[in-house]
Amino acid sequence: MVNALRGEISADLDGKSWTLCLTLGALACLENDLGVSNLNELTERFSNGKLSASDILNIIKAGLSGGGYTLTTQEIADMRVEGGVSGYVQIAANLLEATFSPNRDE
Repeated sequence: MVNALRGEISADLDGKSWTLCLTLGALACLENDLGVSNLNELTERFSNGKLSASDILNIIKAGLSGGGYTLTTQEIADMRVEGGVSGYVQIAANLLEATFSPNRDE
């Protein structure tokens, strides 16, 4: 069961439910993977609404890492998600909202 107060979400990947969370360590890895130097640059990149497919995969990978899973970007890319690309985008959006939204339900 996910803990929304910790910024966790649940996502179905390949027919299995996974818990994702952008922990501080996961965010640090995401900064490195995306070539930004701080959280402000990271949020600016996400807020422009122009995420690439690799951005989406890196966000999901970081969320899975924060949830305690170790998967490669290729393993995640090979997974089936309901809704296809739109499903991946929705998972990333839900994860970013759970992490950065000051108005999430408590």
